[in-house]
Amino acid sequence: MFSKLAALPRPRALAICAAPAVALLAVTALAPLPFAVAQPGMTADVLGSQDGSEVITIKGEEPRKTTGELRMTTIEATGPQTPVRIGQVVDGWFRSDQAVMPVDAVYPSGDTPKEIQQYNRDQMVQSQNVAVEAALKQLGRKPGSVDVRLELADVGGPSAGLLFSLGIVDKLDGDGSGGDLTGGRSIAGTGTITADGQVGAVGGVSLKTRAASRDGATVFLVPKAECGDAQAELPSGMRLIPVTTLNGAIDSLRALERGGKVPSC
Repeated sequence: MFSKLAALPRPRALAICAAPAVALLAVTALAPLPFAVAQPGMTADVLGSQDGSEVITIKGEEPRKTTGELRMTTIEATGPQTPVRIGQVVDGWFRSDQAVMPVDAVYPSGDTPKEIQQYNRDQMVQSQNVAVEAALKQLGRKPGSVDVRLELADVGGPSAGLLFSLGIVDKLDGDGSGGDLTGGRSIAGTGTITADGQVGAVGGVSLKTRAASRDGATVFLVPKAECGDAQAELPSGMRLIPVTTLNGAIDSLRALERGGKVPSC
């Protein structure tokens, strides 16, 4: 083999040697990879309505009339069984409006698309229930003292928990002194919530800040642990406020409204 190659002209020898590498690259380019490509998704004002239905409905007590917006944010990603090629991965690495993520970081592993969809719906329902509990606890009210229902179609997962809780607080109590928690601003954010008001990280924040900016928000509430990710590609004019608890988020919004000292990343 080597003696025959040695006898060939150099360009032809190089071509023969390169053939396996070219074939490997061709196969790699065509083979699907275990990644998902994500981009900024929709946002929704939890103080308003979506598809003709109020996101937050309160019965048993007259809700406040609010101004401003509290926008929950999402990302959109290629499906768990959608083939992602190396060209898409490389392109995503060099684009600020996309992110390449391992499929297992976006979707539960080993589940069918239908099971994943159901899982995400269940996560959203659980998040909504916990958000109601956290908001009522924050206001010193017992669960069941007021009937709060949340409805947001075509969105899954738990990452809107913080914004749901803030929306409930704003509709029931505002800033605590007659004003709006938003101060009339368009405020966006993300973060899971626990029943005792702890805010958790969610992932994809750099894409969510872009979605928020696109839809008019100027302030973004970000789980403190994800400040670095959010700052990496922050849209111009967007202000980040780090949060670790529901109570801290409310205090920060009150300070923002009143011109006080507001935490920053």
